[in-house]
Amino acid sequence: MTIYGYARVSTDGQTLDNQHAKLTAEGVERIFAEKESGAKTDRKALQKALAALQPGDVLVVTRLDRLARSTLDLLNTLDAIAKAGAGFRSLSDAWADTTTPHGKLMLTILGGLAEFERSLILARTGEGRARAKANGVKFGRKPKLTPFQITEAKRRREAGESHTDIAKLFGVSHQTIGRL
Repeated sequence: MTIYGYARVSTDGQTLDNQHAKLTAEGVERIFAEKESGAKTDRKALQKALAALQPGDVLVVTRLDRLARSTLDLLNTLDAIAKAGAGFRSLSDAWADTTTPHGKLMLTILGGLAEFERSLILARTGEGRARAKANGVKFGRKPKLTPFQITEAKRRREAGESHTDIAKLFGVSHQTIGRL
């Protein structure tokens, strides 16, 4: 079993020293550190830390906000840790410790709440879309050509004009004319 640490600060003006000290005091054997915004989900050091995890290993952070910026990002990262067969522990958040039954319970509850919230959002947006369609709202991109321009373009094509010439006239691509 290896205990890995992950430390992150957002800007170059900040220092990783405090996180390094806390992780080292906790017995962390290897620390993956980076200066990267938490809003980015493709953080290289975090990806390396996750790739290094083996069954029985533990990933430790000083605070949850060092690992993730959003609940969804946190749950996705915790899922990757669980799939590796590893545990997770946050030094400042005792409840976020998947190496204990209480921590597993708390994170399972959070995961269930996040999933419930996602399903509510999907239901609300689906209902909103159905209402909008019933009220005549058109979805998608606005047509490049008006109905009159479409009729005129078809008439010109039947008269023998090329797609390219018609497209130049209406300011669209020749593929748009071809699809008519």
